[in-house]
Amino acid sequence: MSDTAIRCMLIRGGTSKGVYLLAEDLPSDPAARDALLLALMGSPDRRQIDGLGGGHPLTSKVAIVSRSVLPGCDIDFLFAQIGIDCGTVDTTPNCGNILAGIGPFALARGLVKATGAQTTIRVRTLNTGTIADLTLETPDGQAATDGQTRIDGVPGTAAPIRIAFLDTEGSVCGALLPTGRIVDVVDGVPCTLIDNGMPVIVLRASDVGRTGHEPHDVLDRDSALKARLEAIRLAAGPLMNLGDVAGKAIPKIALVAEPRAGGNIGTRSFIPHACHAAIGVFAAVSVATAAVLPGSPAAAVARIGQGRNRTISVEHPSGEFSVALTIGGTAADPVVERAGLVRTARIVMDGTAFVPTSRLALPALAEAMT
Repeated sequence: MSDTAIRCMLIRGGTSKGVYLLAEDLPSDPAARDALLLALMGSPDRRQIDGLGGGHPLTSKVAIVSRSVLPGCDIDFLFAQIGIDCGTVDTTPNCGNILAGIGPFALARGLVKATGAQTTIRVRTLNTGTIADLTLETPDGQAATDGQTRIDGVPGTAAPIRIAFLDTEGSVCGALLPTGRIVDVVDGVPCTLIDNGMPVIVLRASDVGRTGHEPHDVLDRDSALKARLEAIRLAAGPLMNLGDVAGKAIPKIALVAEPRAGGNIGTRSFIPHACHAAIGVFAAVSVATAAVLPGSPAAAVARIGQGRNRTISVEHPSGEFSVALTIGGTAADPVVERAGLVRTARIVMDGTAFVPTSRLALPALAEAMT
């Protein structure tokens, strides 16, 4: 039996890297689709040695892309987090880094056309219904790669991709603060349970006996800390309307601390069982939002100015991540009206991948695809 061929791109989006596929090239049956994705990525296997996965959560991601069926939107995007050694396909969360690669992919595959020197593409993330405008440099009809924009966690510079989120509040949990409170005590620790594009548990690093400035690899080896954070995460899941989260990639966890490198707040992010070398897009947005809520653990350590338009510099292990917030409401009851940021992306590979046909879920479908 020969392997099954499938066309795909490998794209670095922000500080992540993923496999990008056209929805029309995949099985419509979710079980068959997931079997193909696991085989494609080489899961379950700690090294993902027999597939395209990179053996780390940041490089074990998939984007499934199609023209949007929603009026006013250009592209529909389904994100999948592929378990590395557990063989799971989680389509619950968003991923703002992988979102950054949707524009270059859509242009290259002819799903949209450039409109001039700059092109804005409206993308709906099917996981959560979140809508974002991606503005790309397109001087020759495709996404530019060269530019002077630098994002920490990625070597060199590249062309900017400006992302404006239109409706991230409560995208997964149903509300910005799913419990209705700025502070909840979870397993003995004061936390902000928040969802501004990504469900995140925000707590002071000092409340779990850490500084929040340790190197990420040190925290990644800290089994006692990981066990403590997982206990908090499991207790917080039902409070965030997520149910039992033992096998889910959400909620994430962000340890916050006072900034040390000229930013506004320090972070160490867990995704959820590995410490991130940087911080995810939506996690940064959620942490920045928590930092402007009076009385929150994040507000207690943040150093943030005033004004309707604020840029929150979120420090992380490999640098900083700037989130632009538009804030309304009152000082006592602020409302984050809009969030924006800048990412970069680059198509690394465009070609055909091969997966073992024997691993596909439906034999008849496997035969049809070969």
